[in-house]
Amino acid sequence: MTDSATDHRRVPAADGRIGPGRLVLVVGPSGAGKDTLMTALRAHLAGDPRYMFARRLITRTPDAAAEDHDTLSSEDFERLVAAGDVGLAWRAHGLGYVLPRTIDATILAGGTVIANGSRGVLSQAFTKYADVRVLLVTAPRSVLAERLAARGRESREEIERRLDRADLDLPDVPHVARVDNTGTIADGVARMIAALD
Repeated sequence: MTDSATDHRRVPAADGRIGPGRLVLVVGPSGAGKDTLMTALRAHLAGDPRYMFARRLITRTPDAAAEDHDTLSSEDFERLVAAGDVGLAWRAHGLGYVLPRTIDATILAGGTVIANGSRGVLSQAFTKYADVRVLLVTAPRSVLAERLAARGRESREEIERRLDRADLDLPDVPHVARVDNTGTIADGVARMIAALD
């Protein structure tokens, strides 16, 4: 892998996009179990030098019940984006999200970066990187509703509105592998690994 001291030099593909490695963005609606599967996948691939899991920076305080991430202020988010000092950045649900620029070095060195993403950043990713794959972690709407209700954070009406807005499918996005997460964690991880291969 390329050392981060290389100042993230970009050696573009013929069309100007960064390669030859891959960016794998894991997306999916609330309740799909995306964070659970990513944690298990990270453990399964631990020690394999071909893969790097990107640690997101988010403009919210850490929450032990949610994704493990680094925190930054809204001002720092705006500053990083304005300076172009990010791999990818987007806003969703009133928060700013950053994939650090260090992912570029891994992709330039031919590695695979796996990151928690969002539908809202897919167009940006396909424009910047030569090889982008999308893993859509999902489940039937009724299963998602049950999982969200079990969290106890929202009323049934709020859950229904959330699911009405959710991306339960991505028919207009290339290179998508659907990962149905209705079985065991091991089943879901096996589906993710098959999609990576």
